[in-house]
Amino acid sequence: MFDYMDCELKLAESVFRQLNTSMAISQMSAVQCRLAPLIQVIQDCSHLYHYTVKLMFNLHSCLPADTLQGHRDRFHEQFRSLKNFFKRASDMLYFKRLIQIPRLPENPPNFLRASALAEHVKPVVVIPEEAPEDEEPENLIEISSAPSVEQQNVSDIFEQTFGPPNGLKDDRDLQIENLKKEIELLQTELAKIKLEAQRYITQLKAQVNSLEAEVEDQRMQKQKALVDNEQLRDELEKLQKAKFEGDKNRGLYLEAEKKASTTEIRYAKLKEKHNELINTHAELLRKNADTAKQLTVTQQSQEEVAQVKEELAFQMEQAKRESEMKLEDQMLQVEQMKRQLDSKAGELTQLQQSLSHSKQVGSDLNSQLDALQAEKETLRKSVNEKECELISTKGLIQEKELLLSQEAEKRVKEVQELQEKLVEKRTHEQNLQQKLLDDQFRILQGTIKEAESIIQDAVSKLDDPLHIRCTSSPDYLVSRAQAALESVNALEKGHKHYLTNMADATGLVAALAQFAHLTADAIVNGSATSHLAPTDHADKLTESCRDCGYHSLDYLNKLKDKQSLREADPADLRTTLQRLFQLGQELRPKSLDIREEELGDLVDKEMATTSAAVEDAVRRIEEMMNQARVESSGVKLEVNERILNSCTDLMKAIRQLVLTSTHLQKEIVEGGRGAATPQEFYAKNSCWTEGLISASKAVGWGATQLVESADKVVLHTGKYEELIVCSHEIAASTAQLVAASKVKAEKHSKNLGKLQECSRTVNEKAANVVASTKSGQEQVEEKDTMDFSGLSLIKLKKEEMETQVKVLELEKTLENERLRLGELRRQHYTLAGLYTENTDGKKPTIARKPASLQRPAVAQKPGQSKPDSELAQDGVYQAHVVNF
Repeated sequence: MFDYMDCELKLAESVFRQLNTSMAISQMSAVQCRLAPLIQVIQDCSHLYHYTVKLMFNLHSCLPADTLQGHRDRFHEQFRSLKNFFKRASDMLYFKRLIQIPRLPENPPNFLRASALAEHVKPVVVIPEEAPEDEEPENLIEISSAPSVEQQNVSDIFEQTFGPPNGLKDDRDLQIENLKKEIELLQTELAKIKLEAQRYITQLKAQVNSLEAEVEDQRMQKQKALVDNEQLRDELEKLQKAKFEGDKNRGLYLEAEKKASTTEIRYAKLKEKHNELINTHAELLRKNADTAKQLTVTQQSQEEVAQVKEELAFQMEQAKRESEMKLEDQMLQVEQMKRQLDSKAGELTQLQQSLSHSKQVGSDLNSQLDALQAEKETLRKSVNEKECELISTKGLIQEKELLLSQEAEKRVKEVQELQEKLVEKRTHEQNLQQKLLDDQFRILQGTIKEAESIIQDAVSKLDDPLHIRCTSSPDYLVSRAQAALESVNALEKGHKHYLTNMADATGLVAALAQFAHLTADAIVNGSATSHLAPTDHADKLTESCRDCGYHSLDYLNKLKDKQSLREADPADLRTTLQRLFQLGQELRPKSLDIREEELGDLVDKEMATTSAAVEDAVRRIEEMMNQARVESSGVKLEVNERILNSCTDLMKAIRQLVLTSTHLQKEIVEGGRGAATPQEFYAKNSCWTEGLISASKAVGWGATQLVESADKVVLHTGKYEELIVCSHEIAASTAQLVAASKVKAEKHSKNLGKLQECSRTVNEKAANVVASTKSGQEQVEEKDTMDFSGLSLIKLKKEEMETQVKVLELEKTLENERLRLGELRRQHYTLAGLYTENTDGKKPTIARKPASLQRPAVAQKPGQSKPDSELAQDGVYQAHVVNF
């Protein structure tokens, strides 16, 4: 409701903002057009303000005040804006003659005080009733009726003698047209009256509902006041009981004071007795001294005196003990009485405080009770007033209902006439519906004809000699067959939808277009795939393509006829496409026969195998180095150590690259698999997974071959060129691993940057191996110096010719070996399935390796590059294809 009020106030503010206060006058037509919508805004805002006030009071009765602080602030802002709006609108002459704008109080209601609801007055908007318009149509008809009668008489006489003139309308036709216009005007007026009556009824019902809600609120508040009154009475009774208990405790306090005074008196008496005992003890001591003197004088009476002394001492100690015990008992009793006195004093103070608090609460409750009783009286008065208003509104509603029933009876005949027209309109709509169904079926037939022509064109290419040169891969055929199967499912759904609603053939038409193109594409690609397939599979593919075209045309013919439309079933067509899909699966490379769920385990296994191979290579190189230090010395030891150290550095770089590739692979799987498992991710990206496996195998095999070549070079059983070639192979295989990992990695991945850095390190270490191998080869091999001292001119010429012959033989051998190398590489790529096919139908070509990763030819220095024409002639393809 706050949002609704804000929207209304913003609308009013925008209207006032567009008016120029210095120029705009409310009596101008342009200004009145802009101010007219504000009448409805005033009515809505008055009702919204009333309901908002009631809701705020109800919320404050249920929730604490702090919780509703934001609601109160927002209400206060809306109150100020609404008050300004009403004040500004009431100053305009345009609103004064059209609507009576209510006045809001100076201050907003105080929601923290529940009795303020009784002070709230509902703002009432009054719209004065408009004066009834004169019934001009009847006067017009009466005025025009007199001359029409004369004209009618003249025309009747003329028609009796000569008949009606040709091409002119009769007066009856004019009257009929006038009556039709009057009927239309009456119908519009009737609709307006019905709308006004319905609106008035809804307003009255809303007022009745609001009054009933207010009465129910008053009843609830009355019940709540009665409950609060009962609670206050209970609390007052409890306070009276507490007061009675306080008086009782005060009597106990006085008794305790009396007991304390008696104990003090007893304590004073005991103290006097104690002093007497002390005095008697002193006298006895004196007597004891006298008896001691007498003992010195009279030894005869010594025993008697001793006995008397002992008796006196015993009596004295016994009396002393009794006095001390009595004194301790009296002290304990005094302390207990003091403690009881203190506790009674504390209880007395507490009772006095509770008594004063209960008196204060009782006074507050009495004041609240008085306020509630006053509020109860006001509520009772308001309830009585509302009941009177409700009775009056019910009477008005009954009168309006009687008027409306009379008007409804008058309009029954007109409704019957309208129903007859409605029947005619329905028959017309049925004709249009039948026409729509016919149009939809004609569109469907046209689409089916186009689909038949597309499929017939595809089937005709099976026997076209020009199509024999077109080829396709089994993977692409499988994808096209799968898409055609999905289009068959969509076509079946569109068929069912059309059968349920024949007025809408859009889904079936779209499915037919997609089905025709995808099925024709599957037939054409099946024929193209058969050109590279074995004879048996080629025949099966061609036959399946023909069956597919036949069943497609048969199914389309059934859809084209209304009688067989419901019996059309694409089951045979789906079976044919599934057979085409299975033949494509059978023609796929055998490397794809691995089960998809085993791809993930195979990747981890190959990466682990590669890491183990690299670790084993590092260990074997260290063993070879230790063996070389024992068995060789001098230049050979220096050359072997340099070569083995460079190989060790290369193996360490490869190991770091494999570890980084493993981390990147885990990152790719975790980032791309989503909710799927790693095995499902590998199965979904099977081509990339196989490329990764192939690269990992190549790295492990290259590391093993490098160690074997280094072992042969150290033992002088191998050639230095084998070590160089192995270094090039390792660089190429690591580049393949980097490329395979880079395909699925993110552009800004840290692990990808580390992997590329490790790849550059591997290339540098491989170049170091090649350089150390060549320098060691130059150090170890001794060049024979040529001696020309004993040769004549003829002998030198003969040696020159023999040398040229050897050079030509070696060049011929080099050319043959290069051709053999090219054929070997072609066969390797063919077996690995690494040919890529151009999109324009050219022969398959092999992607070139980047210039930074190309290694030199056999008879070429590393620092020089060879032209592409020479490479093509030699049959050496410096390329590396990654299967991903």
